[in-house]
Amino acid sequence: MRISLGTDHAGFELKEAVKQWLTDHGHDVKDFGAHSADSCDYPLFVRPAAEAVAGGQADYAIVFGGSGNGENIVANKVRGVRSTVCWSEQTAIWARGHNNANCLALGARTIDAAMALRIVELFLSTPFEGGRHARRVHMIESESE
Repeated sequence: MRISLGTDHAGFELKEAVKQWLTDHGHDVKDFGAHSADSCDYPLFVRPAAEAVAGGQADYAIVFGGSGNGENIVANKVRGVRSTVCWSEQTAIWARGHNNANCLALGARTIDAAMALRIVELFLSTPFEGGRHARRVHMIESESE
């Protein structure tokens, strides 16, 4: 899979750990930054990661921050992106299965690296269930037009 990444300074270390895991598992990774733990403005890095999904250059985006909330908001401003903050295995399963999310936001101050990697693994491997959920996702997409 093609995965785009974006982070702020608070999520930098977690992004690096996830990037290594993704690469080790054969995924094509495009890292839009940040490229250090120096203070920065996350929209500069998160928006391009989300736009890569919307534009078809990436299958999924994973964005990082202290809580993941601000990054999630930025990603959801991009038409065609359905971003979700996940903090547990179950939230990752629901995000993909029920919402067909194509962007995952993770908070480096809310979960440890082991949980983040488990969430990433589940997010990327859980199929969209379709059915009644497809109708709802269609309604979400229609609202953004």
